[in-house]
Amino acid sequence: MGLSTHVLDTMHGTPAAGMAVALYATSADGTPPRLLRRIVLNADGRNPDGPLLDNASFHRGTYRLCFAVGDYFRARGVALPEPPFLDVVTLDFGVADPGQHYHVPLLVSPWSHATYRGS
Repeated sequence: MGLSTHVLDTMHGTPAAGMAVALYATSADGTPPRLLRRIVLNADGRNPDGPLLDNASFHRGTYRLCFAVGDYFRARGVALPEPPFLDVVTLDFGVADPGQHYHVPLLVSPWSHATYRGS
């Protein structure tokens, strides 16, 4: 079970290999988000080590995924305006039942993004 992500580059029609992603635990009480881990996506656009959080580390609460979209597209040679339209895509989401698998995919281009709760 646990938490996973997958990023697809819709501009190039490929997985977003090499994109940096940070995962934070967040809180409604105003405390700053707590960094849980940083990763760089593999050739398939996924965490090379498997789930971002395994069952033992996955708890009920709120989380934030931050995807370094601007850096990724610059590294791919895409000419972006300064500042870019999308630089860091931040997704805040809640986990009500950590006994279930939560998959948070991102579809992204320099101009748009979409996400959903996957399986």
